[in-house]
Amino acid sequence: MSLQQIAPHRENAEIYTGEAVCKQKTLELLDKINLPKGLLPLDDIVEVGYNEATGFVWMKQKKSKVHRFRAIGRSVSYDGEVTAFVEDRRMMRLTGVKSKELLIWVTISDIRIQDPSSGKIVFGTTTGISRSFPVSAFEE
Repeated sequence: MSLQQIAPHRENAEIYTGEAVCKQKTLELLDKINLPKGLLPLDDIVEVGYNEATGFVWMKQKKSKVHRFRAIGRSVSYDGEVTAFVEDRRMMRLTGVKSKELLIWVTISDIRIQDPSSGKIVFGTTTGISRSFPVSAFEE
């Protein structure tokens, strides 16, 4: 998504700065949309923005980060800025997140919990390929 497409969604957004406040707001957002709190293990977050009217959210951190989710044996890369459109149990049009599959980094564009009773969270790519994992692997 280009900057021109994103700019209108940043208008009228609630914007927070400061590491402690941003970490808290990120956790509150994940809780609000019913996704696991360990899904975005970002560090040194300098800005969080949320436009409730459009569902657009962004998180900026000082530098990119690679996190290893041991429970599923996967490394995930988070860019300096992560953006998404959010709704209940879903993050769509996600940018700034990649998962390492075998030897290549694959862009993650969609995260959703279709059926909460299944205990599964589904990660989709821009090519339409998806994988599901236990929600518990992403709990704090």
